[in-house]
Amino acid sequence: MSSSIPLWTSDYVKAWTCNFIIFFAFMLMTPLLPLYLKDSFSADKDTIGLVLSGYTVTALMFRSVGGWLVDSLPRHKVLLVSWLFFSLFFAGYFLTTTIVLFAVVRTLHGVPFATVTVSNSTAAIDVLPSERRAEGIGYFGLSNNLATAIAPTIGLAIYECTRSFDLIFGIALAASLLGVWLGAGIRLKPRTLLRGGEPVSLDRFFLKRGWALGVSMAAFALAYGILATYLAIFCRETLGSASGSGNFFLILSLSLICSRIVGGRSLRKGRIVENASFGVLFSILGYGLFAWFHTLWACYLAAFVIGIGNGHMFPAFNNMFVNLAPPERRGTANATLLTMWDLGMGLGTVCGGALADAYGYTAAFALSAISQIFGATAFFALARRRYILQRLTPS
Repeated sequence: MSSSIPLWTSDYVKAWTCNFIIFFAFMLMTPLLPLYLKDSFSADKDTIGLVLSGYTVTALMFRSVGGWLVDSLPRHKVLLVSWLFFSLFFAGYFLTTTIVLFAVVRTLHGVPFATVTVSNSTAAIDVLPSERRAEGIGYFGLSNNLATAIAPTIGLAIYECTRSFDLIFGIALAASLLGVWLGAGIRLKPRTLLRGGEPVSLDRFFLKRGWALGVSMAAFALAYGILATYLAIFCRETLGSASGSGNFFLILSLSLICSRIVGGRSLRKGRIVENASFGVLFSILGYGLFAWFHTLWACYLAAFVIGIGNGHMFPAFNNMFVNLAPPERRGTANATLLTMWDLGMGLGTVCGGALADAYGYTAAFALSAISQIFGATAFFALARRRYILQRLTPS
């Protein structure tokens, strides 16, 4: 039986922890950066959105290249080199004495971020036993979502106590260096590399089978990009609660944990499409609550519902992308998934900032709900059917 095959091996635990650290280090700063730009450089809302979108643009540009590198070169070497550069850029934030320097560092940071996320997630899939891959991918995604939920809470709490942005940057740098050390210990089996000399085609950089899923993912990411970037300012200026955003992410993280545990059991039974469908519907409800009811209780209830939805949806989507690709193109599959996420996050940051500047945060969060509905429509009308017809691995 598949349940007798070990899932939490040493290599999988290292890859899981590395993934947590990647997103912990990055998301520790994310909700505070709008405050940092506003307080340190007197940046307006539109400028904040433009500056913070820089890393997403470069990550979007280099995701596909990262996927090709992971499939074409030894994955462990790609992982370690990208980890080192990812860590070095955290040190660069200490040198940002002007908003222009900050924009440069933030934008360039997207390059190693793109490669390290692709290489680490692909390494995790490689060390998973095939019999428990769906379940393992689901739990692996928990490290991402858990870090995304917990890190902002910790970052905001530290800032409230110390008012020091440099301390936040330092903690992110230290965490990233820990990830380099852990990543060095992951053992990967020899595998077939993509052969050189093949004609350059789009499918070497982008999984064409996954384009419909990618459209849905980009829409969901746009919704989250608006929420994650502007929640702290919204809670402070509109809801009158400086701690509201921290509580939101805490509730979100607890909800994600519960959802991942329940969803993991379902994934073990092969219910990937069912998990995705359930998560999409719950996410619509959560974003709708947040967009239309501007009270603290509605904010916290939305966090709980979004956590339930995302905890089911994201691991299912990750499995679906992997199941659409042959083993030698797993890096490309992961890169495609993350590219579409970056695209949506970048659009959400820019569009949310522009709408908030022109019409207020109500309009920005209304857009997040509309984007979630669009993504759900694309999933149920197109992506789900295409996946069932084109998947290479039975679900």
